[in-house]
Amino acid sequence: MTAEIRPVTVLFEADKLILELRHDTEGAYHAFPGGGPGEGAGGSAGVPRVALSLAEALHARIRPAGTAETVLRAWAQGAAPRGPVALVDPAAVEPVRVRAGAVVIRDGAVLLIRFTEEGGGSHYEIPGGGVEAGETLEAAVLRELGEETGLAGTVGPEVARVWKDGRHEHYFLVSATGEVGPPETLDNYGGTPAWVPVERLPATPLWPRRLSWRIEHWHRTGWPGRPAELADSITELNPPCSW
Repeated sequence: MTAEIRPVTVLFEADKLILELRHDTEGAYHAFPGGGPGEGAGGSAGVPRVALSLAEALHARIRPAGTAETVLRAWAQGAAPRGPVALVDPAAVEPVRVRAGAVVIRDGAVLLIRFTEEGGGSHYEIPGGGVEAGETLEAAVLRELGEETGLAGTVGPEVARVWKDGRHEHYFLVSATGEVGPPETLDNYGGTPAWVPVERLPATPLWPRRLSWRIEHWHRTGWPGRPAELADSITELNPPCSW
């Protein structure tokens, strides 16, 4: 992942973030003015602009995702940047690993893998793992879910794409059947499957951190029509994350 300073200014008007509205084969997305190759600080001529509140920006598809993470983190913490920013586009870098994960919710709880840390603390991950050569994302989701929890299931929509530490991660809603298997039959690198109430997710030390509160939000309000696109450089899971 590389970062470079270009003459791109984070623009605000009346406490709203000014972005360009663009389209690609997947539909609409937002971009920072001047964020494209060869563009100046004024952005692209003829491209419409929109003004987003923080609440709107948190759920918008803003590219590049690395720059969006930096801006949203600072804005949510009360110090929105104004001026040149580093353009970081993890989606443009060849991944070191592609991961597929299963978001399984049953009776108001989400299935996670709990890992016990030295000192008695815990952190959690969404069930999933690396996509094998020639394997589709959907096939990898079900294979990993079976290996780590013993559950079978049906793959639903992709709800999020997360770029983290050189990985490209894809998360799908999965309607799972069966019960969690005996520990000795599971392959989850020392972790233990655990059902965690969805309402507790914002305060749960879960990787990827920026997905925690969104799953709880989507469960209450409706799942996104297209996958959320998130860069996640968070290394400390315990502090709250709201961006």
